Amino acid sequence: MRFIVERDALADGVMWVSRSLSARPIMPVLLGVLIKADKQGVHLSGYDLETSGKAEVAADVKEEGTVLVSGKLLSDIARALPNKPVTFSLEGNRVSVISGSAKFALPTLSVSDYPNLPELPSETGRLSGDLFAEAVGQVAVAAGKDDSLPVLTGVYVEIEENKLILAATDRYRLAVRELNWDAPRASASALIRARTLNDAAKSLAGVKSVSVALAAATATERLIGFASEGKVMTSRMLDGTFPPYRHLLPSERSATAVVEVAPFVDSVRRVALVADKTVPLRLAFNPGALTLEAGVGDDAQATEEIEIAFDGEALSIAFNPTFLLDGLAAVNSPYVEIAFTGGSKPAVLSGKSSADGESDFSYRYLLMPMRYSS
Repeated sequence: MRFIVERDALADGVMWVSRSLSARPIMPVLLGVLIKADKQGVHLSGYDLETSGKAEVAADVKEEGTVLVSGKLLSDIARALPNKPVTFSLEGNRVSVISGSAKFALPTLSVSDYPNLPELPSETGRLSGDLFAEAVGQVAVAAGKDDSLPVLTGVYVEIEENKLILAATDRYRLAVRELNWDAPRASASALIRARTLNDAAKSLAGVKSVSVALAAATATERLIGFASEGKVMTSRMLDGTFPPYRHLLPSERSATAVVEVAPFVDSVRRVALVADKTVPLRLAFNPGALTLEAGVGDDAQATEEIEIAFDGEALSIAFNPTFLLDGLAAVNSPYVEIAFTGGSKPAVLSGKSSADGESDFSYRYLLMPMRYSS
């Protein structure tokens, strides 16, 4: 095997497939990236038996062949190489990597022991890479981090005709994003690891079109896959049933606040400095003003007031400041609308492009209140 490839193209492809490698695989060969060179170019593959990644890289292939090398080592080398053409060649049981005056010799792993990667399911729908990355990022922030509750570490993907719905919750907040897309299939659903989905979406930001593929409910392998511009990823769906969430989103409201996001974020960060991240941040909503407070008794204390638009009876509520900041960032709008049904009930955040503009309910971030001492 021998081929010449551009450094940036190589690094991008290796980075994509390396996302599918496990730090503690059950087989040594799963530490590797499979490199196959043929007349069509260079094909890279990574697999941990749960998630697979493939990338096609344009290259000048002098000799065809297949080799398996350490994925982490190859990734580190690809990023560190000088910005010059890279020559790969198999010499005995080692792979030579040369770029400019930099030369590396990598040991090979057994290609014969490498498992076959799963096939991408048939396409379910398409959307732009930027929209995909934005929607996934807005929802993944609310997914749980506790692996003992695997269902809550996932993002629920639901398709209803031409509507794509993403949802995630860690029991303390719920994020839901709805968007229209080009989907030939009527309905489907999947639960996928939030970390896997978020990594894929970030890597596909900027591409014109992303193909999303969900295996049919009757399929032997329950897979979800993504493909765009020579990159393919598949992931096994999480087992279990995502909790019903629609009834948690209130259909009525008793009060509404509209707040400019940037000064709100600054105030939350300042006031929260005096308290641990898990200590409640107290907010008092009144017509025209929002008062933020943290700290009680002999502890350090802070208070600040900002202007808001408020409709309804005055109320006080407390939130986890980190979760509140996550929601304010996720709405991705200059203004946030906060809908209340009471001081002891969840509030729902939505974006607004202007203080008096229409609310964007395509994204909703529900935040549970915290108890606090006066």
